[in-house]
Amino acid sequence: MFGLLVAIISGALMSIQGVWNAGVTKQTSIWTATGFVQFSALLVCIIAWFISGKEKSIASLLQVNPKYFLLGGILGAFITFTVIKSVALLGPAKSAMFIVTAQLVASYLIEVLGLFGTEKVPFSWQKLCAAAVTVGGVIWFRSVGTK
Repeated sequence: MFGLLVAIISGALMSIQGVWNAGVTKQTSIWTATGFVQFSALLVCIIAWFISGKEKSIASLLQVNPKYFLLGGILGAFITFTVIKSVALLGPAKSAMFIVTAQLVASYLIEVLGLFGTEKVPFSWQKLCAAAVTVGGVIWFRSVGTK
């Protein structure tokens, strides 16, 4: 139940952040906004690290394997960039639907294929159908109100 609540909060915060970041971009530039978002996130993480009692040292990053896991921050910069662009081009609701649908499909493929060290799960036609219904819902949502 707690995981569900955290996921709901995450989704809501991502939608709000996308709108706010698009607003910053309108007044600055996309890379200025993206850089500010990443920099301010770094500051929050450093403060949280000090408050939490420095559970592990920064040197523990040297022990991370596989090393490509350390590229998550780079992905984060491009995630911020693409969210800002999609909100600006599509609006908050449409961009969120496409983003969440892409996350669902990509995540299911990662699980089914056991990529990146995840536990491999068996293929399920029911889950594939659920994903297809989600994609259909996005298509329907997108087509409503257009000529």
